[in-house]
Amino acid sequence: MHRRLLIGAPDIERRVQELGAQISRDYAGREPVVIGILKGAFIFLADLVRQVQVPLLVDFVGLASYVGTQTSGEVRLTKGVDLPVEGRHVLVVEDIVDTGLTLARLLEHLRAMGPASLAVCALVDKLERRQVELPLNYYGFRLSEGFLVGYGLDCDERYRNLPGIYVLEEEAGGRHD
Repeated sequence: MHRRLLIGAPDIERRVQELGAQISRDYAGREPVVIGILKGAFIFLADLVRQVQVPLLVDFVGLASYVGTQTSGEVRLTKGVDLPVEGRHVLVVEDIVDTGLTLARLLEHLRAMGPASLAVCALVDKLERRQVELPLNYYGFRLSEGFLVGYGLDCDERYRNLPGIYVLEEEAGGRHD
């Protein structure tokens, strides 16, 4: 596979700062529970919460739906929320919203816990394969092409450590891993 840079680290850093400022304004006077979706959102979440200037709590959930570059169509909760969210303002942080099925399942699960509010911040809003409408209160980038890796996004656990966001492409002459 070949990878082509779509968004460089400086552009990501600038956008994360903007999102942090917007979230800080929107949550002024409140202490949100920020829930990162493992594993993909961990880098974005770490950078984002350092830009948020209001007190907050951080938790994680684990969800699984992909095998390689294909969604299994089935969403499994592999790690639940540890912090209480009832009556709290909850902000879910996701790396990428693609079909929307994984996030829809999580939001349904969290709504049943009775939060005061529930919002979503996604690094990438990828519209080309969306199957369900979702409220994305904050997003970093709207992209429509290819399978994305880097800055936490992976393909079979590879490429998460790349500082930018790349699209994976087949190399001319066939696939080479």
